[in-house]
Amino acid sequence: MKQLFVLDDKKRTSPIKVLLNVLLVCILLVAVFWLSLSAINVTFDFSFLGNFQVRIWQGFLMTVFLSLASLILSLIVGVLSAVGQNSKILFFRYLCNIYVGFIRGTPLIMQIYLFFYIVGTAWGIENRFIAGVIILSVFEGAYIAEIIRGSLLSIDDSQLEAAKAVGFTKMQTTRYVILPQLVARTLPALTGQFASIIKDSSLLSMIAVIELTQTMREISATTFKLFECYLFLGILYLCLTLPISFISKRLEGAFNYEN
Repeated sequence: MKQLFVLDDKKRTSPIKVLLNVLLVCILLVAVFWLSLSAINVTFDFSFLGNFQVRIWQGFLMTVFLSLASLILSLIVGVLSAVGQNSKILFFRYLCNIYVGFIRGTPLIMQIYLFFYIVGTAWGIENRFIAGVIILSVFEGAYIAEIIRGSLLSIDDSQLEAAKAVGFTKMQTTRYVILPQLVARTLPALTGQFASIIKDSSLLSMIAVIELTQTMREISATTFKLFECYLFLGILYLCLTLPISFISKRLEGAFNYEN
């Protein structure tokens, strides 16, 4: 019986062990949640959601589109910033360092207000979707830059010297030595960063971008079903982030050449 609850380091954990322990964890969490609801006499009624299914679907799609657009743009920003941090031109190096330090050191909600109401107004960016994508991309790009920069620094100099010794040009060294290792070391982390983009997009409701969080906020204001709306909101976000987290872990295992 004890073996059902103890991790065996010599071989992979059997599906029965995994299923049993996950089931026990779920039972514990449900029991704690149910007891908490009973203590404050709260009951849930989700029947009203059917009346708002079109609005919820539109908000869901908006979150997906925001996240995908921000992922692409933040990758571009992150790569350029990582390259700039290693640039020999001091202006670009300090520009990228200050950008990454400022973005990583300040909360996203402050950046949303700063960029939308000051920078966005000054440059005439009135479309809230475009503004939201830019804000998210600038924010996430700083974190992606650090992921890429850390991966670049982890490549041993001896490999670059070996590439030079066999006559590789800089382009060949980048293509055959740096890029394969960079992809292997950054792809799992970048996949996990996509889940962060999805969750961070909820803060764009602060500037009235009608994504999933703003949609559920409006529905809760109409129906006064605060607990039901935000619990369902959490479930919808889990539907987006859990598959990405699963893919991230699979990629970590696939690219873990050391083991």
